Amino acid sequence: MKFVDEAPIYVKAGNGGNGCLSFRREKFVEKGGPDGGDGGDGGSVYLEADESLNTLVDYRYQPRYSAGSGEQGRGRNCTGAKGDDLVLKVPVGTTIIDAETGETLGDMTAAGECLLVAQGGFHGLGNTRFKSSTNRAPRQTTKGTPGEERHLKLELKVLADVGMLGLPNAGKSTFIRAVSAAKPKVANYPFTTLVPNLGVVKVEKHRSFVIADIPGLIEGAAEGAGLGIRFLKHLTRCRVLLHLVDLAPFDGSDPVENALAIERELESFSPTLAARERWLVLNKTDLVPAGELDQRCEEIVQALGWEGPVFRVAAIRGEGTDALAGRLMDYLDERRAAEEADPEEAEAELEAQRQMQREARERIQELREARKSGRRAGDDDDDDDWDDDDHDVEIEYRR
Repeated sequence: MKFVDEAPIYVKAGNGGNGCLSFRREKFVEKGGPDGGDGGDGGSVYLEADESLNTLVDYRYQPRYSAGSGEQGRGRNCTGAKGDDLVLKVPVGTTIIDAETGETLGDMTAAGECLLVAQGGFHGLGNTRFKSSTNRAPRQTTKGTPGEERHLKLELKVLADVGMLGLPNAGKSTFIRAVSAAKPKVANYPFTTLVPNLGVVKVEKHRSFVIADIPGLIEGAAEGAGLGIRFLKHLTRCRVLLHLVDLAPFDGSDPVENALAIERELESFSPTLAARERWLVLNKTDLVPAGELDQRCEEIVQALGWEGPVFRVAAIRGEGTDALAGRLMDYLDERRAAEEADPEEAEAELEAQRQMQREARERIQELREARKSGRRAGDDDDDDDWDDDDHDVEIEYRR
């Protein structure tokens, strides 16, 4: 199955049926009067969140959808049948955007949530509606109104509480394996993660959160290099980000410079996302000699000027991961409680998410336009990194 997290579609609601012009005609009944019925309403188009779906791939192969139109009214005051509504299933976490205006129509954040995206046309009136004491044989009718039509853009963002950032081989997939039941691919070469992975971290009974692992970023990602930039938008829903830093890179690179490179790419992609709550996780402590560990960690923290929480873990051995998961759970509970107690804080959180998503869309669109116009450096081949159809990789959101 191909992982598709964006899909443009066209939806058309059904037209309303026309009203009928008819007069009663029966034996022995003179001047029976008008009996034209109304038309039927057109069907509307709805989107419904379905937790059994995890990709928008179906909408890439069938991008046009229409609801049923209402039937025309009939004689004997018979009303035309209403057009059938059309309900399109989308994964939980889908954002619906009007492609022509850029307006965000809604976020499908819960299973079963339904959103009206195209209103069906209103029925026309039959001539019976126009009869009166002074107009006993009306010949007026009205036509049904056309249904709404829209060009929509569907964007899928994974619903995770915690997101992970880092260079390829920083240990993100190993970390998610250590704290959850997810089993993403782990190997000793870069870019083993090609699509997002989800894991549910169960801290204790009835207390759990969802963590997301996206493909690693590389320097120049904000200009379109690598895979990670395509999936950074999935972190716009996360409440806290974990910045994993490899203490002992296999290529001998400087951990401080590696961490700064990620910060620069994040800032270029979305300043609002860069300002998000972020915790520093120093990984692979088991590869550093015990006598050097404290000094090396302190040097990294000072060089970064880091003022937030700092954790040391050896994800492959599970050392320090449980304590970090517990701290994350406590932090998320505090945030949820604060938002429930203060509606303004909850609204500020939603607005921050919307702002991050706007910045992400704008940046990705800029990169696509630059790619198409040939302004990107090194754009000599025909391979388009921004075409979802190029990613023939399977995705499974493991929980």
